Amino acid sequence: MENILSRFSLDGKVALVTGGTYGIGMAIATALAQAGAKVVFNSRNAEHIRKAEEEYRALGLDVRGFLCDVNDEAAVKDLVETIAREVGTIDILVNNAGIIKRIPMTEMSVEEWKQVIDTDLTAPFIVSKAVIPGMIAKGHGKIINICSMMSELGRETVSAYAAAKGGLKMLTRNICSEYGEANIQCNAIGPGYIATPQTAPLRERQPDGSRHPFDSFIVSKTPAARWGTPEDLMGPAVFLASDASDFVNGHILYVDGGILAYIGKQPK
Repeated sequence: MENILSRFSLDGKVALVTGGTYGIGMAIATALAQAGAKVVFNSRNAEHIRKAEEEYRALGLDVRGFLCDVNDEAAVKDLVETIAREVGTIDILVNNAGIIKRIPMTEMSVEEWKQVIDTDLTAPFIVSKAVIPGMIAKGHGKIINICSMMSELGRETVSAYAAAKGGLKMLTRNICSEYGEANIQCNAIGPGYIATPQTAPLRERQPDGSRHPFDSFIVSKTPAARWGTPEDLMGPAVFLASDASDFVNGHILYVDGGILAYIGKQPK
């Protein structure tokens, strides 16, 4: 019988992580590379690519960056062809690139709405569409979409983000439905509140030493009583990218410390 740990190996696989320049994307790219995959990532910013490649090299990882805007269908097609030619046909796609605009709905312009929808929902469609034919030809493929708790819940000021991430949840299920017979598994990871440089201001101690109000709110709503870390997403990503998840399809794996399972504490 095959050793179960071998099912988690990504040796010889080619993985594309969109927006893998920092935070969650970099943690997932690092995990896939450590599990044996040949990892590439993209960014719209050449300087971000240079800095990210330096960080990967400092970890002893050979991870390559490519300049590409995932909202540009022609550029994505060229990117996928370049990766196939220079690295290999993509086996694993992680649709991680995304943005959020925290604006009350009645104050949000249609242009701002479209920017979020285009990056967080339409771009995963564009990139998935570009890689699926190669996966069909190889006889297998893994697509991991980065959803959110806002795929399930609403919250003030994030109407476009919640709409996009809810749509991404259903795109995940539809790719599973449409291409599962081609041995393509499309699943999603829904991170909880993750401690990254972007959320650092929300976790700063107040002048009197108390927690930031939002920090207190999140910790009180999380059974784990802490924020997540990018490292918390590494194991789930490797699982969903590996042969160990070959019969897992159309699933959204929430890595949220239990927030979605919890009604909250009773007021004292």
